[in-house]
Amino acid sequence: MKFGGALLLGACVTLAALMFGSRPLVVAGVGLLLAAGLARIWAGLVRGPVTVVHVADPAPATEGDRVRLTIDVQRASRMPVGSLVARGCLGPLGAYECRLNGHGRRARAELDLGRLPRGRFAISDTRIELGDHLGLESVSLAVDPASAAVVVHPRLVELQTLFSDAGRMGGAGRRLLLRRPAGFDFHSVREYTQGESLRRVHWPSTARRGQLMVKELEDTPRDAVVVLLDCDPAGACGERGDSSFDQAVRAAGSVLKVYAARGRKAVLVTTGGGRSVVEVSSFVGGFRTMLGVLAAAEPDARTKLARWLVYEQTRTAQAGELVVVTSNLEPAAVDALLALATRRLLSVVWIDAPSYAGRPTRTPSGPLRLSRLGVPVAVVRRGDDLAAALDAPRVEAVAGA
Repeated sequence: MKFGGALLLGACVTLAALMFGSRPLVVAGVGLLLAAGLARIWAGLVRGPVTVVHVADPAPATEGDRVRLTIDVQRASRMPVGSLVARGCLGPLGAYECRLNGHGRRARAELDLGRLPRGRFAISDTRIELGDHLGLESVSLAVDPASAAVVVHPRLVELQTLFSDAGRMGGAGRRLLLRRPAGFDFHSVREYTQGESLRRVHWPSTARRGQLMVKELEDTPRDAVVVLLDCDPAGACGERGDSSFDQAVRAAGSVLKVYAARGRKAVLVTTGGGRSVVEVSSFVGGFRTMLGVLAAAEPDARTKLARWLVYEQTRTAQAGELVVVTSNLEPAAVDALLALATRRLLSVVWIDAPSYAGRPTRTPSGPLRLSRLGVPVAVVRRGDDLAAALDAPRVEAVAGA
């Protein structure tokens, strides 16, 4: 029974009691009127600022982990409440509702979200509903969750070698030597520090100044490895968590993890709506940021891979090595990739998207054409072991078959 119903019932009972001269009915009617009035006063006093904190455990999670969401609520008002309910929306996971338990101004609830797929699930439309002890009145307060979200990172695979390490096969079947581009440029000179190698001495400056001066070198962009994640929605097939795009995200992250372990400067570039660019030089620098970008990545690119490579390749143009992870190798994209391969090392991870839709597939001409012209290509189909697909020995065996 809510406030309006209690007020109406109390008025009717009181009127009937007065008409029939019944004292018990008078007491009941007046009691209902008083309860309704007190409930309305309670509703005015209970309103006030409410702070809500969402904490996911584990945070950040990795896809497949069981995630629990703890909701902590603190009220400014000291007015006691009969019930506290939290409601909100977790992005693609949909709406949630849970009852909070606590005393005084603090309350808490735990929500089991189960095993979640990769993603960034923003918490929105958060509301706290407070009810009085008689159930006559309720107050709903909107809360700003301060851009809270449940973040689930992709599950990366452990790799010792990469398919691109296996070498490149030329059109006549001969092995092409892989070389690493020179990675340091002369930047400036500074005074020599005790213990430094004399190989770094800059002799012209030393002669001019009369003291040992050494060369200051800086890592150049051409030494960086750029891993390009194609976010074309046309290449996304399958259910969330087991889609071709999810596998592409895992592949891109696993390749970046290898280069981070080697101490090689790497850059993640996505073609999606956010156009993210993250530099990863080690497991400390940028690696956590990279995982967050991959967690939030969606197949929402507005530009096809071929056009992106030709007109928007600002970072890839400076890279010494480029790794492209894509499900789309139409002729235009292959032409653009081959043009890039003349100026830098190139390798491709091709995700067979139709296999994630349950359709029988065969390798199209794009990956075969790239392989024949010396570009290492790793093929990943649904059900494949990703670590084996990205590993050098398997790719060598496929190339030699």
